[in-house]
Amino acid sequence: MNEIDKKYTLELTEHFFRNEYGKIVSVVTRYIGTNNVETAEDIVQETLLKAVDHWQQHGIPENPQAWLYTTAKNHTLNILKRKKYKVQYESLLQQEGNHIALEKLEISEDLIKDEQLKMMFVCCHPDISENSQIALILKILCGFSIQEIANAFFTTTETINKRLVRGRKQLRTSEISFEIPKNISENIDIVLKTIYLLFNEGYSPSQQNKVIRYDLCLEAIRLAEILIYNTHIQLKSDVYALLALMYLNAARFEARSDTGTIIEMHKQDRKKWNTSLINTGIQYLNQTTKEDTISIYLILATISAHHCIAPNFEATNWREILSLYDSLLELENTPLVRLNRSIPLAKVKGNTTAINELLQLERNSDISNHHLFHATLAEFYIQENKNKNAIKHLQQAIIACNNPRDLQQLEKKIKIMSL
Repeated sequence: MNEIDKKYTLELTEHFFRNEYGKIVSVVTRYIGTNNVETAEDIVQETLLKAVDHWQQHGIPENPQAWLYTTAKNHTLNILKRKKYKVQYESLLQQEGNHIALEKLEISEDLIKDEQLKMMFVCCHPDISENSQIALILKILCGFSIQEIANAFFTTTETINKRLVRGRKQLRTSEISFEIPKNISENIDIVLKTIYLLFNEGYSPSQQNKVIRYDLCLEAIRLAEILIYNTHIQLKSDVYALLALMYLNAARFEARSDTGTIIEMHKQDRKKWNTSLINTGIQYLNQTTKEDTISIYLILATISAHHCIAPNFEATNWREILSLYDSLLELENTPLVRLNRSIPLAKVKGNTTAINELLQLERNSDISNHHLFHATLAEFYIQENKNKNAIKHLQQAIIACNNPRDLQQLEKKIKIMSL
């Protein structure tokens, strides 16, 4: 196999690792129990390593997904033959009245969806802390690396390791059944929060030098749609709102990037916005009216809808968007929300008002550690022709930035201003 073929094989394996990891872990856990979820992860890791070796030696199989599931099933059978796991497995079958042997198991999309839904709620068991719940879902169901989870939480890999250790210990020691919980509505919030984090990591990757990671965004949408189509979940307003938000943001993907750089919204070619995805997002947004609830996702989706329906940037209903951000502050008064609110604030009340609000925010929080804070301030100063202040904050943004993609854009902007 030549170097090009090897590279393609590795990329394909990475693709399947990301897209199939959580599916396989969920199905395997169904048979060896939630107290053995680490063993299920080991089985999947071994399966992927074998795929890398076998596919490089013999080429990519005609049906890579089927190959992965067959290999994972064989590894699981070998594990179940060991006395310890065999006793646990037979006990599990007796408890659930399920006498279908693993050897006869047929993998189907419906089975995968059911098992992944169960795994979502296993990870969100009330005995597990919220931080550990999210870390477990991102690691087990979504195949995130520890570094990616740390970036999603704005924390260190050491902290995430500790959360995963605590969460896995709870899975081992608690008697958590692998089934849909009766109190499903109580646990759905943490599942939605995790899906939202997953989409955000795809929308603005923290590690890889990419503008968008489409695989993560599609995975987040897929997980949310599993929730929508499941009959166990009765109240779905928040799920519809999150799906609306993700579809409306995804509609702008093609116009948002060009040769590896981010195109700011006011410079985007709106003809490239995906009308079909916008319509799907609006349809999901309309579904939320069936239940009288207000959520963070509903407000954010409505903000995104205002951007999508505006014929051009100047015609955007900034007053309504500012009002929506004011409502959002009542639910989530965080420095990041206030930073995002500064943009419609500047459109409605002027750049000076927005600058003053951000400077006050800097005094009352640690937002200055975020490069987007300085980049936003710099943009306001540029619009006010205060280039000295703008350059100062662009320099601070460069210091705070750790993503090559954003760093390149900041350096380009400061270079243009210095000419």
